Amino acid sequence: MRLPPLNALRAFEAAARHQGYIAAAEELCVSRGAISRHVKLLEAHLGVLLFKRHARGVDLTASGQSLLPVLTGAFLDIATEAKRISAASNDLRIICPPAISIRWLIPRLDQFRLRHPEVRVRLSTDFYGDSGFDAAEFDVGFSLENVPGRPADIAVLPIFPMVISPACAPGLLGQSPSLKTPSDLGDFSLLHESRKGDDWRTWLRHFRISGVDASSGDSFPNLDMAVKAAVIGSGVVMADLVLCRNEFESGTLVLPFEDLQCETPMGRYCLIGPQDQWQSPKVAAFKAWVLESIADETGHMRQVARANPLSK
Repeated sequence: MRLPPLNALRAFEAAARHQGYIAAAEELCVSRGAISRHVKLLEAHLGVLLFKRHARGVDLTASGQSLLPVLTGAFLDIATEAKRISAASNDLRIICPPAISIRWLIPRLDQFRLRHPEVRVRLSTDFYGDSGFDAAEFDVGFSLENVPGRPADIAVLPIFPMVISPACAPGLLGQSPSLKTPSDLGDFSLLHESRKGDDWRTWLRHFRISGVDASSGDSFPNLDMAVKAAVIGSGVVMADLVLCRNEFESGTLVLPFEDLQCETPMGRYCLIGPQDQWQSPKVAAFKAWVLESIADETGHMRQVARANPLSK
């Protein structure tokens, strides 16, 4: 049996719920006659009477009483799901690693919210899995350019380079042993943002510095903790010149070897996201805002860093 006409079902449900045609007509913004015609059409389709008509109005038949809760529940489910889908279309689901979240994105995110109040931001501060991005769970994310195994259907937008150089608290420079040349780093505790120590290995290898054990020192779960340890004088951290901007500007961190700065093999910081959503209004708005925000970082890096890329 084919489904009854939707308008007829809607008219009957409203009339049965209100126990009359007039209130149903007002709810659906149609005439009382239209409600009556739709109900008769539905009765003809089903081959049963749904209302008992009398001088005072109408009462539901047994068939009508059986059909009413089914329709009311179905229309409620439709309305609820439609509302959820509409709300979700305005959700911007972002995933961002902890260091970038704490040191760059979160301090600026209210600016985006104020500019785009129609977009509801949902931020997950976390690292990616081996695939690089879960397109089913997030609309956009922050990542590094050279991530192995990234799916081909993920769009990539480079935003700014990762430039690194050793940094320490100013008081550490006046202590003994002294920190005057890169080889002096062997006398200090190296602070690592992870157990891998890739940042120190990259820098030492790039500038051909020997006599310093890249694996020595203390390891931390993320850059933020390693930087805080450096600020209190616990050692020398391999600083990211963009993400450590506040410490450089406040003077709580300094660069003992200002000219020895390089990029990493991981490439630039990027925005990534599924290709089929890359031009959606909410993602496009976020991309435009990020690009506008990082323009200020370019000027900052010209002042703080004279980057020496690996390709040189």
